[in-house]
Parts: sequence; structure tokens; C-alpha cells
Amino acid sequence: MDAIVLQILNGLDKGGAYALIALGLTIIFGTLGVVNFAHGALFMLGAFCAVTVKALLSLEKVALDPTQTTAWGTPLEIRTPYVEAWFGDFGTAMLNYSVPISILIAIPVMLLIGVSMERGLIRFFYKRPHAEQILVTFGLAIVLQEIVKSLFGANPIPQPAPDAAKGMIDFGVAIGFQAGNVVYPAWRLIYFLFSVAIIGGVFAFLQFTTFGMVVRAGMADRETVGLLGIDIDRRFTIVFGMAAVVAGLAGAMYTPILSPDYHMGMDFLVLSFVVVVVGGMGSLGGAVVAGFTLGILQSFASMNEVKDILPGIDQIIIYLIAVVILLTRPRGLMGRKGVMEH
Repeated sequence: MDAIVLQILNGLDKGGAYALIALGLTIIFGTLGVVNFAHGALFMLGAFCAVTVKALLSLEKVALDPTQTTAWGTPLEIRTPYVEAWFGDFGTAMLNYSVPISILIAIPVMLLIGVSMERGLIRFFYKRPHAEQILVTFGLAIVLQEIVKSLFGANPIPQPAPDAAKGMIDFGVAIGFQAGNVVYPAWRLIYFLFSVAIIGGVFAFLQFTTFGMVVRAGMADRETVGLLGIDIDRRFTIVFGMAAVVAGLAGAMYTPILSPDYHMGMDFLVLSFVVVVVGGMGSLGGAVVAGFTLGILQSFASMNEVKDILPGIDQIIIYLIAVVILLTRPRGLMGRKGVMEH
């Protein structure tokens, strides 16, 4: 039972990332009808927002201390981050909490990137075939990937979690198990709770605000909403920006779990598209349910006991589940009738 609980926990943080990316993909497909293969790049750009914030906060001023010398007899260089020199202990705390701070920066940055992407490129492909949408957005993803590679290099860049979240949580005690049997990294639990909060916020926004109601109406019948005199195109642009923000926040918060590199967006994109198809194209609830479910199943498939029986099953389990679901239910678990059935 301890092992089962631990594997469920292991699947929740990765499932949270899948669900957040898939949620943005589904929002874009449901509102705009666009298959956005650049969405994984938005996840990557969010991660590199965290990298950039950390690099800016770590900028140092250099002073020579003549009272101390190096082994070569030269004055010792004293390096102090500017934020520590300017703000003292508060500056030290800013450095320590650079990842959470990057969320505040990522929101306007990703919103601007999303709106620019939609207005500058995506809107010209609304009525084009899905094959053309895939080609142009995949090309955009490659361009963004190469830009990040040229700016930050090809190697992963570690991003530490805040000191307060670096430890382990004895999760087993909280649910009645023996102490020490189920311990879980604190930041992974924080990421899971963060993903649940973001998902809940998106659903609440779409369900309970006038803006969200109009968007949902546009998803169901765009032409009728347009005939009512509502500028649905402007609202859809904002929705695209919102989807970019969701992907960016998912990437920024994931950096202490997986060190960012230029191809991380592609790694998550393929899996997230599988999640969207399994959940049902256009189904927001399906994307979330499928994201967490497939993350947990992948976690169980990575157990040594399972891999000893079925070597390599952890690499293909998601695709096997997708094949089974689509053979038995072509629209996905919660997809709308007629979508992906032809």
C-alpha cells in the first residue's frame, strides 16, 4: 500500500504538467479550431522566464579587498549580488525565492507572447486545414527552440527550489501509515497543488464570468455569437493569451523538478497531445482527467517490478492507452460527438 501511494504521488506532479499543457491546447482548439504545435514551446518559454529571473537576480558587483589576497598575491575579489547589496536580507530572500517570483514576471510576458503569436500568425490560419496549422505552428516551435538554444546554450540549467521547499514531507503519517514509509519531495507536492489551483481558476473563469460565458458560447457556435454583435475575435485573442499564460506558469514552476533546456517543450508537447486526444479534443474536463490519469499510469509503469516483467513499458504506456481508448471510443473519454470520429 505504501508503494501504491508513493507511485500515485509520483504521477501527480507530472500529471499536473500534462494537464496544464493539455488544458491550454484544448482551450485553443475548442475556441479557435487551431491545432497548436507551438504550445510546448510556450511551456519552454515559461521555464526560461524562471531562468532569466534567476540570472538577473544573480547579477553581481565585484569589489577588490586589499586586506585579503589570493594565492598569487593579488587582492581578493568580493562578489556580491546587487539585490543583496541593495536590499540586504530581503535581497537574499529574493534570490532564494526566484522561482515563485518568476511567476509574477511570467504572467505579463507570456500574455504578450501569446497575444502576439495569435495576432501575428495564428489568425491567418483559422480556416486553413489542420495539416497546414500543424506545419506552421511546428515550424514556429522550432524557431523558438533555436532562439532559446542560441541565447541560453544547449545544456540544462538547474533552478533550485526555495530552501523551505527543498526537503521531504512525510506524507505517510498524514494518512495513517508508519513514519518514514511514504516521504515525498515538498516542491513536487507544491507543484501538484499549484496545478490544481490554476486548473480551478481557469474553470471558474470560464464558468462564472460573463467573459467566460461568451467564450463558451463561441466554442459551441461562433457564428451565432458573432451575429449578436459580440467581438468574439478579440475575446478569442485574449483566450489564446490566457492559454499561453497557463503553459508558461506550468513551465516556470516545473523548473526545480526538471532543469530547463531548449528541447523540453517538444518532450512535453507530444505527450500532451496524446493527453488531449485521450481526454477528447475540445473537452476541458477530459484534458484534466486524462492528464492526471496518464501521469499516474506512467508512474506505475516505471516501477522496477513492472519493468522486470514488461521491459520498456514506461516509455510506451501512454501510447498504448491512447490506442486502446481511440479504438473503443474515437472521440476520447469526454470528447464532443463528431470530433475526431472521421
